[in-house]
Amino acid sequence: MLIQAAFAAARQVFSAPLRAILWKSLGLTAGILVLVWFGLTRAINWFLSQHHLSVDYPFLDTLAVFFAGAGLFVGLAYIMPAVSILVAGYFLDDAAEIVERTDFPGDPPGLALPLGTAMFYAVRFAGLALLVNLVALILFFVPGVNLVAFFGANAYLLSREYFELAAGRFRPMAEAGAMRRHYSGTTLLAGVLLAGLMVVPVLNLVTPLFGIALMVHVHKGLSRRTPVAGPQAQARLR
Repeated sequence: MLIQAAFAAARQVFSAPLRAILWKSLGLTAGILVLVWFGLTRAINWFLSQHHLSVDYPFLDTLAVFFAGAGLFVGLAYIMPAVSILVAGYFLDDAAEIVERTDFPGDPPGLALPLGTAMFYAVRFAGLALLVNLVALILFFVPGVNLVAFFGANAYLLSREYFELAAGRFRPMAEAGAMRRHYSGTTLLAGVLLAGLMVVPVLNLVTPLFGIALMVHVHKGLSRRTPVAGPQAQARLR
């Protein structure tokens, strides 16, 4: 099921119906990363201007700037999951509605989460993702632990956020969380796929849209085993 969902999600990301959202998602993701990059580089330059490494050997300052810039690329990889979660929360319902309509035309459509609710969950998970990835960044220099910490933490966080937001269009959020835990093996494997995509340059920019489409398909597949509350019943439960 997961392989079929991944291929369907990849097809959807570059399809005509999702193209406008794709460009908006790319723009927002790139814009946030540029702002983060600008802020960090300014902070590093200010620090180096206040703490010269060597008066006699100024090339050491230049070398420090170079390594600091290279380190930012690594740092941004650890920030990317939090950015992805924020972008996904913003575009969730527009993208999910298109995927549901085009790939599941015979099924009842889901109910859009209120923007405030979607962003509340997205900001909450983004903050958690940022905190966890800062810890993983500290472990970057510990051999054998760094990659396990990065992929393990982000597989869990991304699977949790994307699945619950997709499932929340059909179920109360508490039920969506319970469903994710019940099928933790499947949802975690989907999270591993998203965490892997996150470290691929350029492709990581489409992770928010791909993650939404992927989890819509995963939720639909798992819903065949678990009854789904209809939109009206869901509305009463919220």
